Amino acid sequence: MKSGPSYLDETLGSWRDVREGLIAEVDNIPAAKFGFRPTPEVRSVTEQVQHILEVACMMTGELSRPDTDFRRAPWPELLALYASHVYEVTEKRGLLTLLEEQLADAERRFRKAGELALFQLIENFDGSQWTKFQWLHHGIAQEMYHRGQLTLYARLLGKVPALTRRIDG
Repeated sequence: MKSGPSYLDETLGSWRDVREGLIAEVDNIPAAKFGFRPTPEVRSVTEQVQHILEVACMMTGELSRPDTDFRRAPWPELLALYASHVYEVTEKRGLLTLLEEQLADAERRFRKAGELALFQLIENFDGSQWTKFQWLHHGIAQEMYHRGQLTLYARLLGKVPALTRRIDG
């Protein structure tokens, strides 16, 4: 009997699907509108993408370590540790490239760590115990949340979201 994909394969496949959709939504927004923000107190398109990347870089770096501990440094320090290069990129093409490269790096790191390592319990920011897989799924959900925000930005800019266009054929 042939076995199906591993849990790691399924999880990374889900992330790839979310990321490809995110890339399509980001690509849908004109480069000249990357400074757009619906209201002054929310992130611009550029800042949204940078935030998605900073969390993904931090998550990948921490979860692929054998000694993960989200309480070893404050949240802003962990983000800066793994994602300082992200803040330097502000133009559309560079951000799209980073989105592609970051996921490829994450897939490589998680496969190197191995599936069994991702069942390891870790201490979360609030002191609760999660598995690394649980946190990885949390990170994927966070990315989907921000993808939805960018979809709304596209609508506010008069664009039909990429997913809507894909569904409509």
